[in-house]
Amino acid sequence: MKIHPISILRFTGLLDGISLLLLLAVAMPLKYVWEIPQAVAIMGSIHGGIFVMYGLAILYAALRVRWSLLWPLAAIAAAFVPIGNFVLDWQLKKARSRYEVQPINVTLLVYSIVFFSFFDLFAQLPVMSTFAESVGSSAFVVGFVIGLYSLSNTLGNILSGFLTDKAGPFRILLIGLILSSGALLLYHIVDRPALLIGVRIVHGFVAGLIVPAAFTYSANTTAGDQQGKKVALTGTFVGLAAIIGPAFSGIMASKTSVPFVFSCVAALGLLLTVLSALFLTNDKPTKETASPDHVARRPVLNAGVAKAYAGAFFLMFSQGVIAYMLPLHVQSLGYDSRLSGTLMSAFGLVAVLLFVLPSNRIFDKSSPSVTMSIGVGLMGVSQLLIGQSGSSLALYGVMALYGIGFGLLFPSINTLLIKSTPAENRGKAYGYFYAFFSLGVVAGSSTLGWLSLSMQDGFLFTGVLLLLVAALAVVGRKKERLVNS
Repeated sequence: MKIHPISILRFTGLLDGISLLLLLAVAMPLKYVWEIPQAVAIMGSIHGGIFVMYGLAILYAALRVRWSLLWPLAAIAAAFVPIGNFVLDWQLKKARSRYEVQPINVTLLVYSIVFFSFFDLFAQLPVMSTFAESVGSSAFVVGFVIGLYSLSNTLGNILSGFLTDKAGPFRILLIGLILSSGALLLYHIVDRPALLIGVRIVHGFVAGLIVPAAFTYSANTTAGDQQGKKVALTGTFVGLAAIIGPAFSGIMASKTSVPFVFSCVAALGLLLTVLSALFLTNDKPTKETASPDHVARRPVLNAGVAKAYAGAFFLMFSQGVIAYMLPLHVQSLGYDSRLSGTLMSAFGLVAVLLFVLPSNRIFDKSSPSVTMSIGVGLMGVSQLLIGQSGSSLALYGVMALYGIGFGLLFPSINTLLIKSTPAENRGKAYGYFYAFFSLGVVAGSSTLGWLSLSMQDGFLFTGVLLLLVAALAVVGRKKERLVNS
């Protein structure tokens, strides 16, 4: 008799809840009251291993049970609340009889691959600088190896685009997953700066193969009138990776080691590789998903594609400024680094809600150029307000507004790219698209550093720049309507 995926989820969830309580109620007092630090190290490692199994159980249940996306989200949230797993188990026990086991949900599998790619990226953020220092890197090399990943990732994105159009997204997805999982395991052999530089180049390059192929696969297997909603749901998994990745790696690295964290990420990648090989197909765009004739005749670089590239660049330019300036601003107000982390999570949560709730229908009902302009404008206003915010409550409100702008912009530029490119050139278009993503992050932080702007001036500069981009998008939209009429 086959075990129901929900039963597996309940079992691993209870184990996760028990191990979390033991960590908090037993190991932590042993360390801080009775000065036995080994208790946290041992229990932390056990809890980390169970958490990985629980995460895989969530993924398996999501792939085999056709239920609301809110169930996996609730399961993830429960892992971070001391009694959350037990409350969830009570609900899962009642829900078990309502859901039959279904064939693998291929769409959700593609979403999971997108999650893995961005989870890999965000899991590096809290630990890479300290890991580089631990192997003897100088301050210059620490900064260099962090930026080197983005540079090599850009090259991987571009190559992935060309290969995806030539060989199909399925093959490039498998190659990217296998090589990325292997690259993550290479951190175990890093013991000096030169070796770390080499591993970062390889890791960034092969990780860059995944995202263009995944988004191309998704676009090629989706009907044209559902592209906006599906891209919004894909954005949900990007947002989840941004929320979960830093917290997971930061906590796990403090209890185990950085290479162990990357091994956990590699395990997820290898699992997705096996599932992809078994259940994804070497797809060709169908009549329903193939590009209309007027799109197929467009040049590879047209106004729509240029807008999408500009939106990607300035989206991540803004992110680079937030990553660079927000912690400094928070520190100048007298708060500790925890507020910076929760502010980042707050904007991510708002964006995810916009992606997953019925509000995602707006992306199929409205022109992507319109929602893009609104999104960029809201992000610009948020940047202006951050520099003027002097309390934690005000900062949370501003970051929530920033999350709405992000949540409008990300699906809009993806939808715009899909609608402006023929299916046979979509891989190449996505390759350049995500190259602009990587370049935007570097440009955002480095530009403000080069200009030597104060925090308030930095936020002011970025806000005005984004509002100018939004205004140009509106003007361009009006010109297009005049030409078409």
